[in-house]
This record gives sequence, structure tokens and C-alpha cells, in this order.
Amino acid sequence: MNKSENINYELEKNMEVISQLDGFVGHAVDNVLVDPDDCWQPTDFLPDMGKLDAFDQVKLLQERAAGIPDTVITSLIGNMITEEALPSYQTYFNLLEGINEEGNLLSPSGWVRWSKAWTAEENRHGDLLNKYLYLSGRADMKKVEQTIHRLIYNGFDPKSEKDPYQAIIYTSFQERATKVSHVNTGKLADKAGDDVLSRICKTIAGDEARHEKAYKSFMSEIFKIDPNGAILAFEKMMRKQIVMPAVLMGKGSPNPSLFDQFSAITQKIGVYTGWDYARIIDHLVKLWDIEKLTGLNDVASKAQDYLANLGERYMKVADRMKAPDEVQLAWLK
Repeated sequence: MNKSENINYELEKNMEVISQLDGFVGHAVDNVLVDPDDCWQPTDFLPDMGKLDAFDQVKLLQERAAGIPDTVITSLIGNMITEEALPSYQTYFNLLEGINEEGNLLSPSGWVRWSKAWTAEENRHGDLLNKYLYLSGRADMKKVEQTIHRLIYNGFDPKSEKDPYQAIIYTSFQERATKVSHVNTGKLADKAGDDVLSRICKTIAGDEARHEKAYKSFMSEIFKIDPNGAILAFEKMMRKQIVMPAVLMGKGSPNPSLFDQFSAITQKIGVYTGWDYARIIDHLVKLWDIEKLTGLNDVASKAQDYLANLGERYMKVADRMKAPDEVQLAWLK
């Protein structure tokens, strides 16, 4: 059997397992995600521009935002740009093998319903942060808008090879990473005296926590049905390393290293660091009981050995990493 046939066989098996989970995922849409009429919306946190005191409210927002350090504003903008590239994420999810076999976004399938309802909830995050930053007067919105445009223009490749298992590993990791990032930004906003921005960040983090829990539960089910395949997918994603969704934000622009600048700032101010990356790996290894899995085949056993101490290895790497002495700011007035 040549390599390509083996990959096809593995994918076909994974697709079969994914189809078995359709009802489980449909239940998550109805019970984990929130009806649009009951969800919080960006307007809940922003000045009501139809009221007589609207401009007074904007002035108060700007006074609060004025005390936030430039590095925190830059990090917040990068987070917002990541959230605004949602068209790419829904497209990506529906291109995975076994997720949307009909190629129909109106399909009643649990997986297709999930892809729409999940990204619809996520869409509010970018909307809220975008409007906050616009009203704050702290960002060069033309540059921000160009970066959003370019990120969607460039697309998104988390290197999951159309494999739904790898994609669910990726989203389990990524939702936790964005939760951490928003929580830490909220803490910095609090410290700078902007209690509204702090509440905004913590509310968005709450959404990410719900989504993270759902994706981890999908993967837990896959581990029950197909432990060998699940652990191999986990190993593959970890060997490739998790690329952040906004990695292509600067590609083709006058500043191709824009994402690296954003990452350096999040590392320096503690919004998202190498230690966070290591802790997320450790959390997922423990959650899915990787070290306790039994009855694995030889290849899966090797993957188990690789994953068992991976978080610890990344923690040592993070300990050796120095926070950058100087960072370049972007998107500011």
C-alpha cells in the first residue's frame, strides 16, 4: 500500500467516526450554543448613539481608553483582527472531510449546524472590539481595516490536511488559547482603569470557554471510539505546532512581519506567551488521559510516548525564551 492510499484509508475511517458523532454535535448546538435572541450583543457594551447623551458616553469611553498602554491597545487590535477573519474559519470547517458531504450550508446535519452557529457567536467578538476601538480613538482604523481585509484575502491554513480529527485538536487548542488571551487582556484593561473593556474581554473569554469545552468534548468522544486514530491526530498537530489563525495578516503587505510584531507584544506583556502554549498542551494531555490509554497499536504507542512529556518540554523552552527588549507597535494613531 503506498502512502497516499494509506492517508485516504485513514481519512475514510475518520470520516466514518465523524458521521457517528453527528447527533452528539447537534445536541451541543442546541445546548451549548445560545439562541441569537438570548445572546449578548455588542450594543450591550457600547454607547447608544440614538440617545441624547451619546457623545458624553463616547467621551467617557475615550477617557477610560486613554489610560491603556500602547502595547495593550496593539495586542487588543491583533486579537480583534483575528476574530474578524471569520469567513475563513467557517469555510475551513465546511471543507473538512466528513463535515459537509452535501456541500450545502442549509444541511440539517449537526456538524453543519455547528459550523454556522459557532461562527455566528464568534462574529460578535470582532464586531464588539472593532466598534470599541473605533470609538476609543486610539487606533488607526484605516490600517486596521486594511489588515482585516488582507487576512481574509490571504485565507487560513491550520495545516490539518482536511482531517476532521486534526481540525478538532486544533480548535480545542485554539479556543483555549483565545480564552487565555482575552482573559489576560481583560486583566490589563482593569489595571489601566477601563472596567468596561475589562468586562468586554472577560465576556468574550466566556464564549471561548464554552466553545473550548464543546470541542474538547467532541474529541473526547473520538478518543472513546478510535483511540489509535485520535492520538495519532494529536501527535501530528503537535509536531506541526499550532499556527495562530492570524498568521497571514501581513503576507503581501508593506509590513510582512506584522504577525511576528503582534506575537512579540503579546509575549512581552503576558497576554499570550510560550508558557501558555506549554500549559495548553499539558492541559489537553491530562484531559484526554493520554498517558493512561491502553490497547494502542505500535504507532499510537510511540505517539503516546511523544505526547506524555511534551508540555514539560515546551515549558523548558518557554523558560529559556527571553521577552523581547523592544517591540514595534502597529495600528496606532
